[in-house]
Amino acid sequence: MFVGIAAGLVAAVLFGTGAVLQAHAVRRHAGSADRLTGFWSMALRDPLVALVLAMYLGGFVLHAVAIWTTPLYLAQATVAMSLPVTAVTSMVLHERLTPVHWSALAVVTAGLVLLALGSGEPGEVIVHPPFVAALAVGVLALAALARWGSGLRGAALGAIAGLGYAGSAVAVRGVDASVDPLVVGAALAVPAFSVVAFWLYSLGMERAPVSSVTAPLIVLQTFVPALVGVALLGDDVRAGWWPAVVAGLVLATGGALLLSRDQLRSPDAAATGSSPDPAR
Repeated sequence: MFVGIAAGLVAAVLFGTGAVLQAHAVRRHAGSADRLTGFWSMALRDPLVALVLAMYLGGFVLHAVAIWTTPLYLAQATVAMSLPVTAVTSMVLHERLTPVHWSALAVVTAGLVLLALGSGEPGEVIVHPPFVAALAVGVLALAALARWGSGLRGAALGAIAGLGYAGSAVAVRGVDASVDPLVVGAALAVPAFSVVAFWLYSLGMERAPVSSVTAPLIVLQTFVPALVGVALLGDDVRAGWWPAVVAGLVLATGGALLLSRDQLRSPDAAATGSSPDPAR
């Protein structure tokens, strides 16, 4: 389990730092993220976005190690440490952190410690038709939601992106070293979820400060796989530690929500160089 936690923490550093670079990149190309095809056309030509993608790919490999070796709730909560990394690194973009934000970071960290202490054994890799069919439905639902919601505000886009990254994390639990068609189907769902989520995350950061978009993303990316893992995928909790795990999830999520109370309407939002949130 130590290997999984360590892998998740390193992935968090890569994801958190990559998020700030991602925000800087998309803000240099204002309006280019409005459509999925236009965004990826820009992204594949921009060296900075290529660097972000490389960091995310490295983070994903480490994240997968965490998913395979720890319960999903712990793997996701560990990767959620990317939120403090993002918040601190976002100061490079002149996004000021208030004492409330620093307190929120402490709350998130305390929640993750409780989750680590209470975690049990991870469930097995799931390879069966209903699981893969559910992943396919999830990909289609995310695509429809993204098409409908692409005009939303930054925090809402972060929430939808969080659902996409949650789907990607769950899909990893259906992947192993075999070439079974079901495993291939689960493996294909991982980038399908991630491509849409990456676009929505970028679009959100073009419209709002980094922390406000990242916080709801982290909440859903953490909570959804945690619930799925315990309810359906066989993830375990140490005997007598259920209260600690529940408290850890609440603290980690509450801290992330508190951190999302950022500068959407303050002068700092203008300092980021992002455009105002569009009205619905």
